[in-house]
Amino acid sequence: MPPDTRAAWLRTLGHLALVLAAALAAGVLAGHPWPVLAAAALGVLGWHYWKLHRLLRRLTARRRLAPPAGHGVWSELERLLHRSQSEMRARKRRLLGILRAYRAAAAALPDAVVVLERNSQRALWFNEAAETLLGLRHPRDIGAPLGERLQPLRLSPWLAAGRHAEPMLDVPSPADPSLRLSLRLIPYSDEYWLLVARDVTKLMRLEQMRRDFVANVSHELRTPLTVVHGYLDLLDPAEHPEWAQILGELQRQSARMTQLVEDLLTLSRLEAQERLQDEPVPMAPMLATLRREAEALSQGRHTVAVEDQAALDLWGSTRELHSAFSNLVSNAVRYTPAGGAITIRFAREGEGAVLSVRDTGAGIPAAHLPRITERFYRVSTSRSRDSGGTGLGLAIVKHVLNLHQARLEIESEVGRGSVFSCHFGPERVQPRARPDAGRAEAAGT
Repeated sequence: MPPDTRAAWLRTLGHLALVLAAALAAGVLAGHPWPVLAAAALGVLGWHYWKLHRLLRRLTARRRLAPPAGHGVWSELERLLHRSQSEMRARKRRLLGILRAYRAAAAALPDAVVVLERNSQRALWFNEAAETLLGLRHPRDIGAPLGERLQPLRLSPWLAAGRHAEPMLDVPSPADPSLRLSLRLIPYSDEYWLLVARDVTKLMRLEQMRRDFVANVSHELRTPLTVVHGYLDLLDPAEHPEWAQILGELQRQSARMTQLVEDLLTLSRLEAQERLQDEPVPMAPMLATLRREAEALSQGRHTVAVEDQAALDLWGSTRELHSAFSNLVSNAVRYTPAGGAITIRFAREGEGAVLSVRDTGAGIPAAHLPRITERFYRVSTSRSRDSGGTGLGLAIVKHVLNLHQARLEIESEVGRGSVFSCHFGPERVQPRARPDAGRAEAAGT
């Protein structure tokens, strides 16, 4: 107990004892000690009840009243309450100031910010940018379900995914279809979510310009490279032995440039595609083709094994899937030293399937794995130059898998090798057709 409060309490007890002692003395002198003492006690009790009533009135009053001057326990109690109320008002002012500052900062953001209630998906608050980018209006849309207000965007399933919702990178704005938005859902508490929408129109326009530039340059380079490659093939090193080394290097670099142009054109074509022409993809002949390609590229320097454990076929584009799988196999052969092993495995994964390519090469340091699928990204410049890779293979794989709603996972350990796995969902697998089904149908006709 603080010293001031203890002194007030002792002072009040002393006054009470003094009053009762004086009443008892007066009663003794009057010849009726107990009635006088009882009357004094009732008076003291009534006085305390009056002080309590006064304190309750001060607590219920909305006005700020200064504490009374005094030295008793009631005065000390009122001073403590007044101090507590003053501190509480000061905290409220600080909190309101912080809240106003946060709201002003959110209102000034160029990105649309919407606070949602988790269960009902209703908008509780949004900034001014949300009116421009999302078409929300205040106060009409406060408390309204966001999925209904942002039609024609199909946001309800996306919002229902909660913490597992992947960012939507390129969607049209409900307010202006010419605007392209990037949407991200941030569950920052158990009850409230934050929807952030960013205008990426300029970025998408620049990205399209980049794609067009790469595609056009690649098309323009294809013809002169074909001519150069053709003339180099006409030159016989046997006729000019002194040029043999130079001609060999020119042919290798010409072939490398041709492969680079072809990969760039493939990437441009994949980026321009929104949907694939799906068809059944027989995996038994696909795996046999991958084995032949690996053995031809290896030229007997590696052990190549194929494990077909799924007994399933895929549903998608045979051309694109072969391109992706072939890139993984060729990378495994290029980056695995002679005497190593490459294993191509196709197996079930729950209701889906996974095709993995395992090698016993040098492996990839963990720091490079997040960026390994970027175009032209090099783990080691010297190693890539020696292997003859273009730096676009894994970017092609990633784009092909995205078009098939599949994902690429990479596991690697330096000195022990790598595993590249293509994971396909249940919508992309189907039971394997029997080899004799086609012959039986043909015989019946």
